[in-house]
Amino acid sequence: MANTVSVPTPRPGAPAGRHKPQARSHERRDHRAALFFILPALLGFAVFYLWPTIRGVYLSFTDHSLLAPPEWSGAANYVKLIGDGSFWRSLAVTLEYVVINISVQTIVAIVLAVMMHRLTKSSLLRGVLLLPYLVASVVVALVWYWMADYTLGVVNQVIGWIGLEPLGFFGEEHLVIPTIALVNVWKHMGYTALLIFAGLQAIPRSLYEAASVDGSTEWRSFWRITLPLLRPVLAMVLVITVIGSFQIFDTVAVTTQGGPADASKVIYYYIFEKAFSQFDFGYASAMGVALIAILAGVSLLQMRLLRAGESDLS
Repeated sequence: MANTVSVPTPRPGAPAGRHKPQARSHERRDHRAALFFILPALLGFAVFYLWPTIRGVYLSFTDHSLLAPPEWSGAANYVKLIGDGSFWRSLAVTLEYVVINISVQTIVAIVLAVMMHRLTKSSLLRGVLLLPYLVASVVVALVWYWMADYTLGVVNQVIGWIGLEPLGFFGEEHLVIPTIALVNVWKHMGYTALLIFAGLQAIPRSLYEAASVDGSTEWRSFWRITLPLLRPVLAMVLVITVIGSFQIFDTVAVTTQGGPADASKVIYYYIFEKAFSQFDFGYASAMGVALIAILAGVSLLQMRLLRAGESDLS
C-alpha cells in the first residue's frame, strides 16, 4: 500500500505567504531611497525651471518693468506680438540660422560617425572630436571672431594667399548668419557625431555582411541599411539640435550684438534686448512663451514625421 503525504491547507484568512509583507516593506524602502537620491534634482528642477516658467507665463499677461510692480494687461502683449515686425524678422533670421546649422551639422556628423564606425574606433579620435564641444561657447565665439577679422584674422590672410579679396564674415549682412552657423557647427559636430556613432553600433554587423554577399556596394548599404535603421537616433538628434539652434544667443552676443543692420538679431537676442535693455519684462515674457509654443510644435512635428517611436530593428 502506497504511503500518502497529507498537505496542510492554510487556515481561512491566513496570509498566502510570509514573504509578501516583507517584499512590500523592501519595496517601500527602495522607493524612499530612490526619492532621497532624486530629491536634489527635483528641487533644482522646481527652483530653476518650473517656477521661472510659471512666473514667465504669468508675467506675459502683465505690463511689468523693474521700476513698477506687474500690472495685469490680459492678452495685450500677445496682440502686440502679432503686429511686431521686429519679432517676425528676428524669427526669420533664427530660422535661417537653424536651417544652415542643422543641415550642415547633421551631414558632417553622419559622415564623421560612419567613418569612425567603418574605418576606426579609436577612443583618442573620439576624444579629439569632442574637444570643441567641451570649450565654452563664448570662448569659441571670440576665438573665431578674431580668426575671421577682416584685417588681422588668419582666415582672411589665407584667403589673401589664395589671391582672393578678404571677406567681412561678421560684418556683411549676407555672410553673418552663415558664419555664426558654421562656428557652431564646428563646436557641436563632434558631440552630434558621437550620438550617431552610438546608434551605428546598435546595427547588427550581420546585415552588412548579408548585403555584401548579395553584391551591395558601401553606398547602397548606407542608403538601404544604415539610414533607415538610424531613424530613431536621427530623430532624437534632430529634436535636440533644433531646440538648441533656436536658443542661439551667446555667439551673437559676444560678436555682432545683432548687427549689422539687425541681420543677426536672432529671437533670443531680441528677447534679451527687450527685457534687459528696454526693461519690458512683460512683452519679453510673452515672446518667450511664444517661442516655447513654437519649439513644442516643431518638436512634435519632427517626432511624427520621422516616426521616432518606431524602429526597423526587430
